[in-house]
Amino acid sequence: MQYTERYLTIVLLDLIGSTAFVQRAGAMRGAQWLQYHDRLARTLVYRFEGREIDRSDGFLLSFDRPVDAVNFALIYQQTIPEKTKLQARIGVHFGKIVEVQQDELSVMIGAKSVELEGIAKNIAARTMSLCQAGQVLLTAEAMKAVKGRTNGFTPRGTRYACVGEYRFKGVRKPQVIYAVGATIDALQPPPSTEKAKHLAGPKRIKQRLRDRAFRDWVWWVLKCVALIIICWWLTILGPIIVNPHARLVNGLTWLDPLIYIITELLP
Repeated sequence: MQYTERYLTIVLLDLIGSTAFVQRAGAMRGAQWLQYHDRLARTLVYRFEGREIDRSDGFLLSFDRPVDAVNFALIYQQTIPEKTKLQARIGVHFGKIVEVQQDELSVMIGAKSVELEGIAKNIAARTMSLCQAGQVLLTAEAMKAVKGRTNGFTPRGTRYACVGEYRFKGVRKPQVIYAVGATIDALQPPPSTEKAKHLAGPKRIKQRLRDRAFRDWVWWVLKCVALIIICWWLTILGPIIVNPHARLVNGLTWLDPLIYIITELLP
């Protein structure tokens, strides 16, 4: 057995609702579908030069380069859930880890050839548990390691946002967490969970003007036009509504009971 201390990017990927899916689909169909998912995921891991450490209801992965880990997570969320109809959450952390090379006998009886130990793995797990479906969250250490580093694989429109400070169960120091994604929904601050409490930070991440799609601009214009029309009508009808004689002349006497109630309620 050999122990090596090194810095790695740790990625925890968790399939949401996999147990319920297997119960619905049945053991054989569920196994076939999960294996299909795993083949797609492992193809991406290989593409971004990652390494599979363990697999259960998802994957524990390591990457030498943080940008490869983030690109893997982003492209996974953009492609694989659509193909498999299985939602996932992904946490990314960069830190010092103890890499354990198991001896041959341990591997022969079922141990993984390489195992990871250390608080960095726990922090990555807590970060993953905080994610919402389809979300990718990074610790401050992972964010610092990947900041300004992109390549041709980085999805277009990728944006980072600080979603707040959280206290993780079992971790002494509060953690500043970032979200990464190409949509505004992927950047929203996750709520507190049993294992992570939200201490500070924004309640919502706003969409930047340059990130708005055409339909967003159309909806924004329609809302502005509706507001202008309402203000214009209030400007015209306001003097008529408050004047009893004007209401009588314009056939708006049906508003009298409402006006009476409002005036009685006002101090």
